[in-house]
Amino acid sequence: MKTLDQFNFAGKRAVVRVDFNVPLDADLRITDDTRIRMATPTIKKILADGGSVVLLSHLGRPKGGPDKKNSLRNIVARLQQEYGTEVKFADDVIGDEAAQLAASLQPGEILLLDNLRFHGEEEKGDPAFAEKLSKLGDVYVNDAFGAAHRRHASTAVMAQYFTPENRVGGYLMASELDNAKRVLENAERPFTAIMGGAKISDKIQLIEQLLDKVDYLIIGGGMSYTFAVAEGGSIGNSLLEADKVELATSLLAKAKAKGVQLVLPGDSIIANRFANDADIDVAPNHHIPAGWMGLDIGPESREIFADIIRKSKTILWNGPMGVFEMSNFSVGTEFVARAIAEATADGAFSLIGGGDSAAAVTQMGFADQVSYISTGGGALLEYMEGKELPGVAALEGR
Repeated sequence: MKTLDQFNFAGKRAVVRVDFNVPLDADLRITDDTRIRMATPTIKKILADGGSVVLLSHLGRPKGGPDKKNSLRNIVARLQQEYGTEVKFADDVIGDEAAQLAASLQPGEILLLDNLRFHGEEEKGDPAFAEKLSKLGDVYVNDAFGAAHRRHASTAVMAQYFTPENRVGGYLMASELDNAKRVLENAERPFTAIMGGAKISDKIQLIEQLLDKVDYLIIGGGMSYTFAVAEGGSIGNSLLEADKVELATSLLAKAKAKGVQLVLPGDSIIANRFANDADIDVAPNHHIPAGWMGLDIGPESREIFADIIRKSKTILWNGPMGVFEMSNFSVGTEFVARAIAEATADGAFSLIGGGDSAAAVTQMGFADQVSYISTGGGALLEYMEGKELPGVAALEGR
């Protein structure tokens, strides 16, 4: 994959696929601008070389065409603040306005087009749509790692309409891949992976892959209760994937056979209903009373997990330990985040998966105390599972 430092953009117009799928509140204000900030080095490199930029992105999941809520017009002011210059905006993507504004760009200028997903052809990976997008510039730059697992027109098809020397991976794309490879291929030991979240079914392939790589596999969150049932426990009203109990049993056996220490919570913070103001107690994970549900790891589990994390040299974290959005069930996730920060300060390399893990680390104030926070979410998971990412394959000419 050709990278930015191998290319001079002087006099070139770069069509840059970014991932500006940022969360907006009810007043259409950005609540987390991480994805915007992470793309800035790529944009500034192009401008500093004397190039111009046409920005392509999606936002949200629009249905049936343009709408105000999912318009990228909502982020223009934030982009202008970020880049310190005017950002032109086109209400369309492949229409006359977009084409004319793109053609008139001068070196140092930026144009943002509206939401790619206002066009159904984008998610269908339509070649004709991709070819029209390609005519907006001289060079294709893909910096949207978060969408690299999608076989969409702008991520996986558009690249073929540029010569190999004019297809480039952005700084964020390169950084995401480098950090994922460091964990998968060059992990210093002990290597600990922490898996959380609701369902085993979301993480089956990743867990299978990690069993060949890690020393410790810590499992928390809702998925841990399916493992508790696999070990003969009673979990009350806790989350259970009944059809995955056999799989959990198999994973426990595989871990043992491979010499991996698969560590499950010994206790849970339990509640009599799914609410922050519910009655709360602590119970062993294998003996949660009827009518109660586990919503966070308990105090004993926090200490055990933290102790393993602190002595690790490579750490991968994907998924919270409980319902961290509710303050009464956020302690376990915060404990893990703090332990990862402490291990990182002690020289460990820590990679935080996208989605809820990234949100938790940021929300709890540890974002600048870990090695790398992925913007990827699903893309990082699929890469870790050993799947080919269409957006990366396209840059590499595959």
